[in-house]
Formats: sequence, structure tokens, C-alpha cells
Amino acid sequence: MPANQYQFLTQWHVAAPQELLYEILKEGKDYPRWWPDVYLEAKFTPSGRADHVGDRVEFFTKGWLPYRLHWTAEVVRHQQPEFIEITATGDFVGRGIWHLTAEGQETDISFDWQLRADKPLLRWLSPIFKPIFKWNHHWAMARGYESLLREVARRRDNAP
Repeated sequence: MPANQYQFLTQWHVAAPQELLYEILKEGKDYPRWWPDVYLEAKFTPSGRADHVGDRVEFFTKGWLPYRLHWTAEVVRHQQPEFIEITATGDFVGRGIWHLTAEGQETDISFDWQLRADKPLLRWLSPIFKPIFKWNHHWAMARGYESLLREVARRRDNAP
């Protein structure tokens, strides 16, 4: 595997229904509101298709390390409430798939993220700092898990 190629598999278990979690995760434009430690900005461009394939969100993101990333997520396929697949372009290129599996009123979530870091700084430093970049990704996903739990609680508190 090239030094600037990354594969991550994140797994979360959330005490919330699969449908609710799907609704939260499918709305990338809302990530800066509920996952603010990582997602700084999101600009949504709808595809105009009824199935939402081709919808795009331009993200400005960060991790714990002092660099920022500009990238675009595009929905390539999804099946409510089981999975969402995106492609990524920009400072990195690749694909990500959210898988949601119901376990009664709880849900197992996995995010399979395969990407190539194309931002010059990341590409040049990957051979030396790959373990640190991996740690940075795990930090960001840990913030995501904590933020998702807060978003679930917020929606439950605001439910009619």
C-alpha cells in the first residue's frame, strides 16, 4: 500500500434506533452543528434527483493536528436505513461507507473509509507520519461518537 493510502474501519454501538441514526448520518450539511470539533463548514449542493444520488457536500474539516482539509462528499448509493456510500474528492480521494445494523432498539454502526491523501503536505509527510495521521483520524472519530450521542439525546429531548 502506498504511504499516502489509508484504510480505516470505525465501529460504534449506539443505544438508538437504526432509522434515527440513518437520518442523522445522511445529512452531511448538518455535521458542523452536531460534530463541531471536526466539521467546521459544510456547503450542500443537491443533485436534484429524487433518490439523492449525486447530492454533494463541500466540507472544511480539522482534526487534533494543526492542519485543515477541504474535501467534497458525494452520495453514490444508499439504502435507508442500512447504508450510505460516498465518494470523496479534494485534499484526499476515496470512498466511505456507513453501515447501520439494527440490534433491537440499538444500532451497530461501522464506517469503512478508504482514501488517498492528496493534499501536498499530507502526501509528503505520509511516509514518516502515517501513524500520527492514523491517530488523528481515530481522535476525530472518537469526537464523532461523542457528538452523535449528544445529537441523539437532543433529538429525543425535542421529540413530540
